[in-house]
Amino acid sequence: MTVAVDAEITALMQCLQRQRNHVLGAVEGLSDEALRRPVLPSGWSCLGMVQHLALSVERLWFRAVVAGDPEVIDLVGSQDSPWQVAPGLPAGDVLDCYRHEASLADAVIAASSADADLAWWPFPEGEWRLHNLRDVLLHVITETACHAGHLDAVRELIDGQQWLVNT
Repeated sequence: MTVAVDAEITALMQCLQRQRNHVLGAVEGLSDEALRRPVLPSGWSCLGMVQHLALSVERLWFRAVVAGDPEVIDLVGSQDSPWQVAPGLPAGDVLDCYRHEASLADAVIAASSADADLAWWPFPEGEWRLHNLRDVLLHVITETACHAGHLDAVRELIDGQQWLVNT
């Protein structure tokens, strides 16, 4: 049974890594100005999206929810909007933060059981709920893939570049 769970988690991690690569590939080669420019009426930028994925997805779901890291839990709700990147923060630092949080998330995943209860839950009781690492992985894969698609569309609006085109 352990082998099947390990194979399942390995497959889910590979899927998540492909989505992470898609996110980084969608913004690769954009200038600092283009990374920071809001394109859609909602006002987020590509860099803001990557920062959101680093802080509100990778950090929140794995280090807080799965691992219960008290320092990360203390940050939830007290940090500025991750969608807004500080003007003086270099774009490379935001991209590096995403890579770093993904690496930390991978360490949490490797140290966790697929079926273990979550260490912490950020939403009020009665709202939707995930129950274990498997649920969190599926949620994060879905969210990352969705945001990768958002980045694809915005990238095409910025400079016409497309991530993957099936002809």
